[in-house]
Amino acid sequence: MGEEIGFLGLGIMGKAMAVNLLRHGFKLTVWNRTLSKCDELVEHGASVGETPAAVVKKCKYTIGMLSDPAAALSVVFDKDGVLEHICTGKGYIDMSTVDADTSSKISEAITSKGGHFLEAPVSGSKKPAEDGQLVILAAGEKALYEQALPAFNVMGKKSFFLGHVGNGARMKLVVNMIMGSMMNAFSEGLELADRSGLNPQTLLDVLDLAAIANPMFKMKGPPMLQNNYTPAFPLKHQQKDMRLALALGDENAISMPVAAAANEAFKKARNLGLGDLDFSAVHQTVKGGEL
Repeated sequence: MGEEIGFLGLGIMGKAMAVNLLRHGFKLTVWNRTLSKCDELVEHGASVGETPAAVVKKCKYTIGMLSDPAAALSVVFDKDGVLEHICTGKGYIDMSTVDADTSSKISEAITSKGGHFLEAPVSGSKKPAEDGQLVILAAGEKALYEQALPAFNVMGKKSFFLGHVGNGARMKLVVNMIMGSMMNAFSEGLELADRSGLNPQTLLDVLDLAAIANPMFKMKGPPMLQNNYTPAFPLKHQQKDMRLALALGDENAISMPVAAAANEAFKKARNLGLGDLDFSAVHQTVKGGEL
């Protein structure tokens, strides 16, 4: 598949995306803060870079998939970071979910060294990442977008180019805000059905045939009824996205009482120690009590 692609960050999402690229014949050099996480990728044919800088030096363009704004910034700006070897002709694609300000900071730093930058956060969690069914929300340098399309087409079912840097981040936050609000409404409904003497499984069957049927209810409902919250999208990251979306609402003076209430529920869940479980564990705040 031609040049080697760099890949930084092998968490739940990054690992699934990188494995998918390797399976489709792409050559990858990978890096992760805990380097031992690279071992499984090496079995699939990846090379390992000792530092983000080393990966960028070797590759025509490099993808980052980090957990939050702090991690996304540190991979770029810290010692041995992306900036040390980014230069004219090299590209950096940040697929992490961050706020528009973070994206802009990274973009300015990369372009000031002559590099190309694209933000490309994704909609979808672990299973869509494994299956190459993500939705990619890209913005920034159009030429880098075109260059990365073959990889995007393997990782995702659809890519959008949304214009200037910041728009990808904003679109992702809006999507995740709606998702987080829906998850809270869903949790309340499951518990209300249960406590008022209905079978929650029957509720799932009815919802699946109704106008509000959706893949999230279908996929998350059955495990939620079993109190199974194996993380596909960790709750602490969902709460981070709610917080960032509410900040975007502040900037635009938009009243968002539903999102604000959802954010409070996710905070409560974090307080109960559920932050590393799936975001559907917010269900426990309605049920009351520990797992």
